[in-house]
Formats: sequence, C-alpha cells, structure tokens
Amino acid sequence: MKKLLIIALLGISFLGYSQKIIKTSENKNSGEISLEEKKRIAAEEKAKLPKPYDPKADAQKDINELIAKAQQENKNILIQAGGNWCIWCLRFNQFVQTTPELKEIVDNNYLYYHLNYSPDNKNEKVFAQYDNPGDKFGYPVFIILDKNGKLIHIQRSDVLEQDKGYSKEKVAEFFNNWIPAS
Repeated sequence: MKKLLIIALLGISFLGYSQKIIKTSENKNSGEISLEEKKRIAAEEKAKLPKPYDPKADAQKDINELIAKAQQENKNILIQAGGNWCIWCLRFNQFVQTTPELKEIVDNNYLYYHLNYSPDNKNEKVFAQYDNPGDKFGYPVFIILDKNGKLIHIQRSDVLEQDKGYSKEKVAEFFNNWIPAS
C-alpha cells in the first residue's frame, strides 16, 4: 500500500511539473516577450533614431532668437521638451520628420525647437517660465508660443499616442489647432 501511495504521489508530481514546462514553452511560443528582450528591442530602436536634443545648447538664447525669427515669418514656436534618453521623444520627432503631411504643417506654421531636459542640462530656468510642464505631464511635452514668445498652449503627448507610436490624425489636429492667425 505504501508503495502504491508513493507511486501515485510521484505520478501526480510528475504531471504537475510537466504542465509547468508546457505552460512555459507555450508562453514563449505565444509571442510573449521577456522584459530583457523588450529593453533590448527598445535600445536598438533608440540607437537608430536621430538625436535632436542638444544638452549643451543655450536654450534661452535659442528661444529668444526663434521669437525674433517668428515675428519676421509670422509663425508660432513649437517647443518639444524632452531628451535623447526618451524613446517617446525620439519617436515623435521621427514621426513628424518622416510624415509628409505633418512636416508640411510644422514647416509652414511653426519654428520647431527641441528643449533639452536631461541630467546634463535640465534647463530649469527655461522650464520654470512655462510652469515646469514636464513635471506635470512627463516627456515629451509640447509648449506652443506665439510669435511674440507668449505661451498659448501646453500639450501632453500621451493623448497623441497610438500603439507604439503616434496617431497622424491626432497630431495633425493638435498642430492645426495652434497655427498662427493669418
């Protein structure tokens, strides 16, 4: 009787163990990716994207120059705040630069600037002028100035996202809502 009980327990244990092995292999075959693999894929993507943020730039000087140019060209200023460390910041820049409809809206109506926020340069004084929107909304965050440098809108980026990128329709609507009056 004891032998039969031991054999039964071993059999049940074996079945339980084999189901764990099957479930683990099913997970790998069902398309689930480990966290390490996701990080590796994101790092590869980030490495391929252009890095538009310059931590060494004098952001206040650059924005002042953009205001003078915006007055001459009757354009608003689109400031994309973030950093080269931020995959969503890099994705947005790439999306705008490679989507002809969006690039045309930006080129015709805005002066586009990438305001760096990173450990190298947090641009605290510049961000303070706009009530530190990155602290509230994360990055990227968009700051729209009129041609005189007056803040007219702060835009969160999460409402523009779609899947692992951005919605062309939502981004176009955002851009079109803040073009300068003719």
